[in-house]
Amino acid sequence: MAYTVIIPAAGQGKRMNAGANKQFLTIRAVPLIVRTLQIFERDEACEAMIVVANKDEIIEMKQLFTEYGLRKVTAIVPGGQERQESVYAGLLEINQSEGVVLVHDGARPFVRPEEIRRLAAEVGETQGAVLATKVKDTIKKGSREQVVTETLARDELWAVQTPQAFSYKLLKRAHDVAKKQDFAGTDDAGLVEHIGGTIRLVPGNEENIKLTTPYDIGIAEMILEERKEDQHENRARF
Repeated sequence: MAYTVIIPAAGQGKRMNAGANKQFLTIRAVPLIVRTLQIFERDEACEAMIVVANKDEIIEMKQLFTEYGLRKVTAIVPGGQERQESVYAGLLEINQSEGVVLVHDGARPFVRPEEIRRLAAEVGETQGAVLATKVKDTIKKGSREQVVTETLARDELWAVQTPQAFSYKLLKRAHDVAKKQDFAGTDDAGLVEHIGGTIRLVPGNEENIKLTTPYDIGIAEMILEERKEDQHENRARF
């Protein structure tokens, strides 16, 4: 199913302690944002990519995308103070009122194409879909005094990732309502839930991590090394 993807990449990533936007950090000589965009550049179902960037970094982003031949980037727009504002800015760049829209973190460079296809296939007019993995640890709710108030049922808990996928109409309506009501959600699926939409959980992959801290860079290196070995194994079978 054809789609447009919005990539929020305007945050400064202070927890990375890089002294600059983490999107420009290189992993094996390739910038993080480029690694993420290359996934969608290679996906035939992806019709366009809209990148939401810091207004002071738009020129640098544009030069980077040209250098790496990312032709599906149709717009680079300035982001807002919060991620929700940035996604809304990306939505306003989409001219058509039909079709599927994905929202994907610029700092998640390991989502697999088959996961994107499964996700997009679940989208309906009143239903969105998110990639997610089952929680492995026991999760407890705590008070401000750091006292456990409840132990949650682990078999009902999922850790949500991106991409998240919706029809354009559903996501735009959810953002319009949130803006009008001054409602802040933790993700786009939360905004859709707020207006009564249904969200399907699509099993994802634990490799689809969001690079947030310096520790995550080491994990990213391990994933790349493992995938290189997988590629060698696949070639050996033919």
